[in-house]
Formats: sequence, structure tokens, C-alpha cells
Amino acid sequence: METDAAARMTLQSIADRLGISRTTVSNAYNRPEHLSAELLAKVLTTAAELGYAGPNPVASKLRTGKNSAIGLVTTDSLPYAFFDEAAASFLQGVALACEQAATSLLLMPLIEGNAKSLNQINLAAVDAVICYSMSDSHPALKAVLQRKIPVVVVDGPKTLEDTEWVGLDQLAASAETARYIAGLGHREVGVLCHRLADETYVGHVDSVRLAKATYPVQRERVRGFLEEFVSVTDGRGIVRVSEQIVSDIESGRAGAEAILRDYPEVTAIVCTCDALAKGVLVAAARRGLSVPGGLSVTGFDDIPSAAAAGLTTVWQPMVEKGQVAAEMLLGHPRVGAPRHHYLPTRLVVRNTTGPPTTR
Repeated sequence: METDAAARMTLQSIADRLGISRTTVSNAYNRPEHLSAELLAKVLTTAAELGYAGPNPVASKLRTGKNSAIGLVTTDSLPYAFFDEAAASFLQGVALACEQAATSLLLMPLIEGNAKSLNQINLAAVDAVICYSMSDSHPALKAVLQRKIPVVVVDGPKTLEDTEWVGLDQLAASAETARYIAGLGHREVGVLCHRLADETYVGHVDSVRLAKATYPVQRERVRGFLEEFVSVTDGRGIVRVSEQIVSDIESGRAGAEAILRDYPEVTAIVCTCDALAKGVLVAAARRGLSVPGGLSVTGFDDIPSAAAAGLTTVWQPMVEKGQVAAEMLLGHPRVGAPRHHYLPTRLVVRNTTGPPTTR
């Protein structure tokens, strides 16, 4: 237990003991690179001898107005952020940038229907926030913007006033897949996506449902494929869209089985993420469909396990996306109008796609 004498120790106490300035002692904790290795060691050793644990973080915040931390708000659960390969890669990029800037990272997952989640945004001791993969009008976006601190939206709406953005040209990336699939000769194709809007829904998607989509990434990946596929097939191409709530293998399996059951003429299933595509491969195996002979399958993201599965997919730089978003807040302060940073994509053709064959 901390003694009363130790509790009363301050930076000035250490400075007096060593005969140096209080600023020099402060630098040992806040700007250690400004001190020689010998002096830094002497300050920290003396602090330990005196029982001084370090500057009071509350006092430091009052003095500087800074928390030395950024927040990451996501609509996914906290375990999902570590389990899902795409989300984990993005998180890795954010963490790398925070580490390089000696800044802490606070994860703020939003639990649907839990008011405490939104309240956490209002109370979080952070200097800036990254909003990751959120819908157009999610309450969390409003809560973040009301704080009047720097915000970067990643894979979310691009039109928020005075807000910076990082993401992909989803329409163009999906259009490239559409041209490739059409070029192989496929004319009836399934598209499997996850969560187009905030309300819970599982099933086939009609034009009304698609028009109400509020999650930009899923909306644009579906529309990008659908519109380009119909165009390059001169209107003869048929696209069957189906939706799941989450992007995991089990959801992909369930979604693929529904498509293949209700639309047996489908010869390819295009997925808006790799996890769903891996589930489609499971469904194909259970139905005795060879891939790509009996069914072509594509994904999106190129997560680490996609290559091992031989999955044809759209590559995007997930780790770099996280780094860029964090660095926009930490290392490259905004000057002038909000920045929109588009990252590159490319179609990676592997073993799960080929020309359609008669089943």
C-alpha cells in the first residue's frame, strides 16, 4: 500500500533530490527522447527510490487538455474485432500507428440496444475517434460528431459534414469482379452479402430492400456487381441477392444453401467478404458440387486464410487502412477541407472460379 510520504512525492521532489529542473524530470516521463540514457536512468531510479509512481494522469489532462488516446468505435462486438480476420487486420494497422505515436487506443464496441454503449462515447477520455464500418445514420456517428473532436470515418458514409474519410472505391472493385465473372460465361449469379441495414434481416433481397440499404460498404459492393453484370451481359444476366446478419463461415454456408435451393440455375456465388465465401465452399462440398466446375465462388478482402483456400477475391490493404486512418488523426493533422483517402484494390484470381458447366 502506498505510504503517505510516497503519495506526497512530486516531480519537484525528484528535481530537488537530483539538483535538476522540474522540466527535466517531466521530460523523463513525457519526452524521454529529450534526455540522455544516463540522465533518464538516474531520474527513474531516484523516482523509484522515493516511491514516486509517475505523473497523475488526471492532473496531466487538466494541464495539457490532452488524453494521449484515440478511440475506435465499431458496431461489431469486441470478440468479433479479434476473431474476424478483416477486422483484426484493420485493428492491427490502427495499433501500429498508435504505437509509433506513443498514443493509447480505446476500443468502444457498440452493443445494439444498449444505451450505455452510446454513453461511453460521450464519456470516453480520447482526443480523436475512428468510426469503423458504420451505417449512414447510426446514432454513434451523431454522438461522436457532437463531441467536436477530430473524427475519421472508415468504410462508412462519405458525406458527413466536416469529417475525414478512408475507404475504397467499392463500386469499381465489385464492377471488376462482375466483368470477370461475366467473361467466364456465367449468366445467372448469386450475390451473398451481410447486413445491408440496421434492422435484423436474413433472406433474399429485392430492389426495395436494396434501395433501403444503409451500410455503405455492403450497399456499394452489391450495387457495383449487379449494375455492371447486367450491363456487360447486355441485360441478359440475372443476379440473385441474399443477405445474412454477420460475416462468418456459418452465415456463408446458410446463405449459399438458400441460394442454391431456391435458384438452382445459379452457377456462381459472389460474396461481399471472404468469410462468407469460405462458408459457400462448405455448402458446395456438402451438396457435392465441385468448385469451380459445379460452382464458382468469389470473396472480397483477401484475408490471410483466403490464399490457403485458393479463393478468388478482391484484395484490399486492410492493415494499411488502419494505419492511414490513425495517422490522419495522429501524424498528419488536417489543413483545410476534410480529406478523403481512397485505397487501392485488385482482383486476385485463384482456384475457385472458372467457366460454368452443366450440372
